[in-house]
Amino acid sequence: MINSLEFQRHGDKQNSAFFEDYLSRLLQERDASGLTEKIHDIDAIMITVDPGHSIRYVGELCLMTPYHYLVTLESESHWTHILRVDMNAPDFIVREVKDASTRGIFRSLNEVYPIGASKPNSRYMGEILRVEDLHGVVECQKTRGFRFFSQDQTRKLELPGNLAISKPSPYTHNIVAYMERAVSDPRIYALGLSNIRNDVQEIYLAAKELQKQLEIDDLILPIDHLATRVYCQNREVAILEWLSLSSYFYWGSYDIKDQNSSTNVTKSVRQADEMRSPAKVFTANNTPWFVNHLVNLPSPTETFVRNYGPRLHHIALAVRDGGRHGQENIEYVVAQIAEQGRDFLLDVIGSKEQGLKQIFSSASEHSSLIIEYVQRFGDFDGFFAKENVAELTHAAGAEEELIELQAQSESDGQ
Repeated sequence: MINSLEFQRHGDKQNSAFFEDYLSRLLQERDASGLTEKIHDIDAIMITVDPGHSIRYVGELCLMTPYHYLVTLESESHWTHILRVDMNAPDFIVREVKDASTRGIFRSLNEVYPIGASKPNSRYMGEILRVEDLHGVVECQKTRGFRFFSQDQTRKLELPGNLAISKPSPYTHNIVAYMERAVSDPRIYALGLSNIRNDVQEIYLAAKELQKQLEIDDLILPIDHLATRVYCQNREVAILEWLSLSSYFYWGSYDIKDQNSSTNVTKSVRQADEMRSPAKVFTANNTPWFVNHLVNLPSPTETFVRNYGPRLHHIALAVRDGGRHGQENIEYVVAQIAEQGRDFLLDVIGSKEQGLKQIFSSASEHSSLIIEYVQRFGDFDGFFAKENVAELTHAAGAEEELIELQAQSESDGQ
């Protein structure tokens, strides 16, 4: 039996007695119930964008990532594009709402937040986890209090009918879905009519040809980690909830005092290689927004959540270790993509001595998500240097302040 508590703890963040107590109890119970054995790794991630944005977003992803366009599934009110690297990495599922007036639970999660409401259908939805006993996993999770959409609700939401989908988390606003699939079986999403759209294929092929011309097609690797931002009071419960729904373990937390926040990492119990099942990272303020006028500390994480809602902030991709044309691979990749007009929030930061280099792109106009590139040197197995995280968080916060001011200006002008 897998022991989810046997992994080495990292970090310097002090957790509450509540967290430490329930972390141990929940993981022991999860292991004993058989859920840890039954729930495998992340098979796919799901994103929805507003009408007219999915094709350009596919093109953006195919240039900035190793993903390839596979197929489009058409249902009554959505286009769903499937992107894939191979069966060893999670799929990228990009959904587009056909009609801007379409309403539903996922749109409602955006509309109560000032910047989230400006792109009402654009949001990261969550992860699909592979299981080999769908009924057994769902029934066990139901006994633990988790709730799932009914088959009729799944059909009305136009999500794949072969998924069991949890109700959105009150802490992250993400869903977790389970798909029954043997490891040797293909990934198939039961949704609508399947075809290869010429317009999507054209923009995909152009992106991949450009990657080759730029000599970056062999340097960008699959997803390394997924970083969600939550309110400070929800940090510990968001981590515990994810660990209850998945077969991940708690890797550790670091206090980023310069930015008044913490970075908290969970990893798959099965995979030492994050590219086979990305790490899940949770970032939260150390203090809530309503005391900030008393302490006057930086608050980029809490400000982001107040503007967008709890949600995924960035997707990190690994960059192959090594160099090209006299530059480290990450610097070469960034320089080549920047020449195509994509902005980055700062220069590449970090060093070989620290063990890694990192950088954030600007937020995508289609999904509001940031792409992070990470190059590790040698056998470094961490996710960041504390100095790097402080700089990245500050840079993202500065961009988000500009977006907030622009949104306010547009609102005042109406």
